[in-house]
Amino acid sequence: MFTIDQIKAAHSRVKSGADFPSYIREIKGLGVTHYEAYVTDGHIDYHGVQNYSAKVPAKYDALIVAETPNSEQFKTELFAHQQGKTDFLTFIKMCATYGIEKWEISMDKMTCTYYDKKGNEILVEKIPQ
Repeated sequence: MFTIDQIKAAHSRVKSGADFPSYIREIKGLGVTHYEAYVTDGHIDYHGVQNYSAKVPAKYDALIVAETPNSEQFKTELFAHQQGKTDFLTFIKMCATYGIEKWEISMDKMTCTYYDKKGNEILVEKIPQ
């Protein structure tokens, strides 16, 4: 099974949103089936087969996530991030500002789904393979 150190090594190569698809391919190869990343403090729950899981603890001081999502502005800023125009911390702060509480990555579906604080899907994207 995968370790947090392996995941951190793969993540260290991500410099912008443009690097995200290769990161996903790499951790999928390690055995990650899906994960949830939380905007509030940066903790991430990684999951593998046979109920295996590994958790990355909080990475930064808690952010306040807006109660009401602004999905159109979020989509605009996400597009800029995916083109490499912003770094990861800028992306996280933008998510909080526009009401994104977490995102879930599904390796089987190769999707990234963004959720608000009420658990509503804000956006589902296919991850380029």
